[in-house]
Formats: sequence, structure tokens, C-alpha cells
Amino acid sequence: MVDHLANTEINSQRIAAVENCFGASGQPLALPGRVLLGEGILTKECRKKPKPRIFFLFNDILVYGSIIINKRKYNSQHIIPLEDVTLETLPDTLQMKNRWMIKTSKKSFVVSAASLTERKEWISHLEECIKHLLTKTGRQPCREHAAPWIPDKATDICMRCTQTKFSTLTRRHHCRKCGFVVCADCSRQRFLMPRLSPKPLRVCNLCYRQLLAEKKKEAEADRRQAEPIRSATQGYEPSSGDDSDKSDDEKAEQWPADTEFYTSEVSWSSFHS
Repeated sequence: MVDHLANTEINSQRIAAVENCFGASGQPLALPGRVLLGEGILTKECRKKPKPRIFFLFNDILVYGSIIINKRKYNSQHIIPLEDVTLETLPDTLQMKNRWMIKTSKKSFVVSAASLTERKEWISHLEECIKHLLTKTGRQPCREHAAPWIPDKATDICMRCTQTKFSTLTRRHHCRKCGFVVCADCSRQRFLMPRLSPKPLRVCNLCYRQLLAEKKKEAEADRRQAEPIRSATQGYEPSSGDDSDKSDDEKAEQWPADTEFYTSEVSWSSFHS
């Protein structure tokens, strides 16, 4: 289908129609070889409550946005490279059925379809596009994913200390590393995670200690690795014309989430352990 539709007039018209719906707030979507394969409305589990979102599946990207007027106007455009996507089927809840998670290195979130058949079709088409793209580029599937944010209504108390009760005056916060809903006292720290943002992000106290420990371990490993080089060059004075190479910036460590909320069956008492 991709080869058949690529660079055709009908495909160009369909992509132009999507661009027109997003207007000036969206990015251009037309590229040579890019094909629009399908679209549909899915319910996205947001922080406050589930909301309908329009999704467009291309052969290399997944685009979604907020619905202002269906088929006519959308905003808040998000573009996700498919080579960064991993899918995970989730069990039904009382509030939502036919759920699955879209996991990427920068953001992970849960969506649900109107029917089981629709979910199967979305997952099937997504997996086929991802497989084809990875084969074409020679890349390996992404193994580091951002933690999905636990919805606010999932808990009335802090998921770390399990003591603080949320209210109008006591705000909920989210750890950007594990996605847990936490109170201010349990999330006063900030940590730089370049994979997610160029600025330090809010993390809970437990994740902060883990991130610091991992950073210290990496620094120690780098120091031990550099010692033989320093010993071998001890006493050597390079000429003033030599240029010294600068080492690459250290990458921030990427710890897995302490508890995978959507797949774990642990009890509440384990969340703060």
C-alpha cells in the first residue's frame, strides 16, 4: 500500500487536508515518500481525565492532536517518529476498555479504542509500519521509554510517602522518571535528563537518589578507565602546538521506573518501598 500510494496525487491531497486542519499551529507533514495510511479518534488517558484525540498514522510517523471541530479544525499537534515507538496491550478497567500503551523515549501514554476490533487494527497497522521502518533503517527497537504519568484520579494520597492527602490546597505532582503522583515534599528535587528535556525536571526523592547513585557510578567508572591513560602519559609534555581532544559530555543515566504501574500487580503498600 505504501509503495502504491507514495508520491500520488490522492496521497498528497489527503496530507494537505490534514495540514489544513491543524493550520498555522501545526508543522508541515508532506515529505517525499511519506504516506498517510489511516486516521481515527482514540481516547487518550490524560492527567485530569480521558479525552478524545484525533490520530493520523503515516508510514514513518504518528500524529495526534486535540479536536476543535472534527474533520475541520485540530490543534496541539504532536508528532512521534514510529522508529521510537513500542506498543503494550493493557487490561480493561472499569472506566476504559480496549486499552494499550504507546511508549516512546520522550513520552508514554495510554489510549483506548471504541471496540476490540478497532484496537486490533490500530496495533496491527502500527506494528507493521514500525517493523518495516526498522528494517529499512537498520535500527534496533527502542528499549528506553519514558514512564507514563499516573492519572490524578488514580490516587487521593501521595504514592511515595502514602501519608499526604491531596486537596484543593495540597497539589498533586508527577515524578518525570517514574510517573507516580506525589506530594511537594516527596518531589522537591530536580534532575537533568537530556533524553526528556534540556532543563532539569521534577523527580521524586526515591528516583533522585537512584539517579544520583547511577551518576556517581558512571563517574567512577570513567575515572578508573582514564587512570591507565594518565599513567602512560605521565611526564609527557606536549608541544604548545598540539591540540588536546575534549571528552564527550557525560550522558545522564536512564534508570528504569521503580514500579511499572500499568503492568505490576503489587499492592499499594509496595509503592513507597
